[in-house]
Amino acid sequence: MRHYNLNIAGYKIRFESSVNGPDLVPSERFSEFIYNGSDFDISIRIHSGRYDVPRGAEKVFNAPYVEEINGIQVRKNDKFWSVHARQNDLFIRTSFPLSTEKKKAVLKFSLNSTNWDMWIDGSGREADPMEYPFDGLIMYYITTIYRDIMIHASGINNAGRGYIFSGVSGRGKTTMAKLWDRSGAKVIHDDRLIIRNTPGGFMMYNTPVYKNDSPRESNLNRIFLIEHGEKNMIIPVSGAECISLIMANCIQHNWNQEIITRLLGAVSKIGVSVPAAKLRFKPDMSVIEHILDNE
Repeated sequence: MRHYNLNIAGYKIRFESSVNGPDLVPSERFSEFIYNGSDFDISIRIHSGRYDVPRGAEKVFNAPYVEEINGIQVRKNDKFWSVHARQNDLFIRTSFPLSTEKKKAVLKFSLNSTNWDMWIDGSGREADPMEYPFDGLIMYYITTIYRDIMIHASGINNAGRGYIFSGVSGRGKTTMAKLWDRSGAKVIHDDRLIIRNTPGGFMMYNTPVYKNDSPRESNLNRIFLIEHGEKNMIIPVSGAECISLIMANCIQHNWNQEIITRLLGAVSKIGVSVPAAKLRFKPDMSVIEHILDNE
């Protein structure tokens, strides 16, 4: 196809191939997020061929390629993707480590513009503009523009109450999602969420990670910062401690003051509006009873 739209977390994203650009083929995990409306928040034009980051652009962020093997972070390559800045223009240069094709790409965008451009070199006649790592990178910078956040967390809705369980890898996000799923709650996602400040209050949304993902959302009523423990224990947090704990689990590229300010502002609003607590828990159904008893 020559163009299509996605609606992820309420952001409407249009992808349109240029005259000589590739045919666009979104992967299966985005099929339930395709949006047939004509309006959009961000428009990305896709081109074929090589694009060189302009001279004078400063490399401001560099990410190595890291795989998690048996819970251990293993650095596979120092060169993965990087962010470059030149005046108001930003450029993300990346490779595609999960692809069978040797291809590279550059995304040109701005935090002050909703019209972006992407060049994909070596993709042949077809391309998925949201192929990893662009899926997470594009969504992250959209949340930055709209002063929302992406966070490492699982989220559930139980009887109309929305809970987030946030923590780094190994703290129990997936375990918590499975326990609530077993209890009959609706799982929003078990790994990566977007939190938005809407006129009706804070909302959480899933992002497409798995093949069977479909759009899910929930109101947000409580945040838990989780870790395994010998017994279930809820310890309320507030103020600066609350903000720092939430920020520690946010996806963030803090390479300039404006981005830091936007993230801090977004997290601060959540911290004063949504009750938060540390949660030490046993990985069994008793934690659900403990949470509901302490509502």
